[in-house]
Amino acid sequence: MVMQKRIEEKVRQAFAPTLCELVNESHRHATGPGAESHFKLTLVSPAFAGKPLVARHRAVYEVLNTELQGGVHALTLQLFTPEEWQKNGQVHPSPNCQGGSKH
Repeated sequence: MVMQKRIEEKVRQAFAPTLCELVNESHRHATGPGAESHFKLTLVSPAFAGKPLVARHRAVYEVLNTELQGGVHALTLQLFTPEEWQKNGQVHPSPNCQGGSKH
């Protein structure tokens, strides 16, 4: 829960989101108990207004650079402005793990 809390704190501070949902999906992958390596982040923030999706992703990656370099293996991002979320905000399900240890 240490990594999850750190990610949540950093994105809340950087983006002042109206919605922040971080789901630890490590259990769906070839990880041990208590792993914090695979996450899905849904973030709704006015900070994304006028920015293309690539710029939004880059902004999140920059804020979470330390975590992505040291422990987080996968981070699924679903990033919206409040207007986009109101209009058609929906969280897409994560795909099943395709990791080598599952084949």
